[in-house]
Amino acid sequence: MIKVISPVNIEARQKLDIRAGDTVKVSQKIKEGEKTRIQMFDGIVLARKHGKEAGATFTVRKVASGVGVEKIFPLYSPMIDKIEIVKRSKVRRAKLYHIREKAAKEIKKEMRNIRALPDIKDTAVTEAETKKTEDAAKQAEEKAKEVVAPVDAK
Repeated sequence: MIKVISPVNIEARQKLDIRAGDTVKVSQKIKEGEKTRIQMFDGIVLARKHGKEAGATFTVRKVASGVGVEKIFPLYSPMIDKIEIVKRSKVRRAKLYHIREKAAKEIKKEMRNIRALPDIKDTAVTEAETKKTEDAAKQAEEKAKEVVAPVDAK
């Protein structure tokens, strides 16, 4: 007699055959108080560990707002509603951890290019801006003198 502990369809999860390089959408159930909601997490699978055994996991990475985010999902977790393979890429490695450094390297390279640019300003704009600030400063001094003069007279 087979006991079913988890409400997960194990055969269906085994047939998914998630590999490194796949782009997946994972629907994860999240409990907030008494309510549960489903949150999507889509990204590239970096690694698949522990084969098809009960403790099998897969690591998914995505870039959100310029920050790399990784999550490790248990394959047979009842908190995962569904896993959808969007795209399958041909890769030459079983673990794609080098993507982390590649992304960081590209960002550093871009930042270097940004710093290397000279600070270019339009002289006509800067002269107009300085005149405006000088005029504003003169007006502020005049207002300050007007406010201070009646106080001294009392």
